[in-house]
Amino acid sequence: MILAHQIIGELVAQNYRTASVFKAHKIDFCCNGDRTIAQACEKKRLNVKKILEELNNLPNSNVDHITDFQSWDLDLLADYIQKKHHRYVVAKIPEISQYLKKVATVHGQHHPELLEIRDLFLASAEELTAHMQKEEAIVFPFAKQIAMVKGNPIEKPFFETLENPIDCMKHEHDNEGERFRKIAALSNDYTPPKEACNTYKVVFAMLKEFEEDLHMHIHLENNILFPKAIALEKEIEYV
Repeated sequence: MILAHQIIGELVAQNYRTASVFKAHKIDFCCNGDRTIAQACEKKRLNVKKILEELNNLPNSNVDHITDFQSWDLDLLADYIQKKHHRYVVAKIPEISQYLKKVATVHGQHHPELLEIRDLFLASAEELTAHMQKEEAIVFPFAKQIAMVKGNPIEKPFFETLENPIDCMKHEHDNEGERFRKIAALSNDYTPPKEACNTYKVVFAMLKEFEEDLHMHIHLENNILFPKAIALEKEIEYV
């Protein structure tokens, strides 16, 4: 049974089906996944009993297709995140940026929120690109290294402990989460106006997909990869 004191991120890591309930009530399970269900409900003024009822009444059908990332080895998970989510971000940024600039130029006079959405996304694109480069240069390689040494002594890294770069990565995740909350609010949850042209509709759909992928991306890192790596690091000895 799911209880109010359980940590949201840990719960979603154990059972990703619960993400649908949190998403429906706009409860952040990735960047702010370190809160309890009770704390999140209090913050958003939601009925905690109702949320718990929805969580505990989730159907058990179609569970087979849900990937159990919690059971994956650290090196496999790091490779998966890099190849699926990092590559997705790199591929989509130029396309979304191009459409956003066009839509903002054409429709910005009557929909000034498009100018802010454009600026927020371009800032996110720059920050995310640098962020992923740091993960791929520092966090992922070292996480895979400690997964392979299986407790044997290794040389102490320049960052002293993996928790230091991970804290930095989580802070940057928080920044992106906040940025996309603003984009969602400005775009009325990615709902284009009735008179919107096809490009307008397409770019909003792409932004929505981008945010959904980012939520999964950050969830896998904050709630599964990072805790696994920190726990493994505690088992090794530095020389």
